[in-house]
Amino acid sequence: MISSFLSYLQFEKRSSPHTVEAYERDLKQFNEFLELSFEMTQPEHAGHAEIRAWIIDLVELGLSSTSVNRKLATLRSYYKFLLRNDLVKSDPTYKLKSLKNPKKLPEFVQESTIQDVLREEVYEAGFEGQRDRMVIEFLYLTGVRLSELIGLKWMDLDLSQAQVKVFGKRKKERIIPLSKGLLQNIVSYQKVYEERFSNAPQSSYFIVNNRGKKSYPMMIYRTVRTYLDRFAQTSKRSPHVLRHTFATHLLNKGADLNAVKDLLGHANLAATQVYTHNSMEKLKAVFEQAHPKA
Repeated sequence: MISSFLSYLQFEKRSSPHTVEAYERDLKQFNEFLELSFEMTQPEHAGHAEIRAWIIDLVELGLSSTSVNRKLATLRSYYKFLLRNDLVKSDPTYKLKSLKNPKKLPEFVQESTIQDVLREEVYEAGFEGQRDRMVIEFLYLTGVRLSELIGLKWMDLDLSQAQVKVFGKRKKERIIPLSKGLLQNIVSYQKVYEERFSNAPQSSYFIVNNRGKKSYPMMIYRTVRTYLDRFAQTSKRSPHVLRHTFATHLLNKGADLNAVKDLLGHANLAATQVYTHNSMEKLKAVFEQAHPKA
């Protein structure tokens, strides 16, 4: 039944390969728990008590509430699939409540720091240095996700219109404008790219490794971490931190929340509103510092 569910995710819901792998991993872990704890080999035979026992076991193992809730979401999706296909009589996850997550504000890089990170002299003049600069700059100035950057091709860039077409979650398309400075640097990067790889076709990937092959997550992570390590004081130094920074800086400058939502490709406004907390903290600090009666 699990294989049928995974096929449903892949071909009908068009979930990303990363999502399908995560669901498969969660269900395999749940299966192993049922076999060891209850000698049960079929997860569709599990009930409320068995699932609750697994959740308790995960908590006792030290998993965060976020991780536990993600695994519970996997089970909810799985049993809804079984219920729709008349493979179970009821949904055993129906009465299970998600664990409360501690509220954490997204980490971001200060404006002065990001300016230091993007200084031209920080990067070498050749292809590798200019590619690294483009990785940092593109993530920060467009707010794209890691997977979106990796999947980006030259044909997705419309330099004449100063915009880029991005394919987000579930292949949802959105258009992001390119700033004048970023546009100029893309043209410069394109020059060293073509010098290195002899006029690569438009179907080529925008960010590639030193052999001209498609980039991969760890390569982008290493690039971001290398340059943020030199300047940033944040505990996290990941591509997603630059996405957080993009959104926070826009809102700090007075950008409309709905516009930021569309730029980020969020499905609903609630996902974007988390960044307003950082903006509010800045407003409070300015108030306390400047107001005579604060």
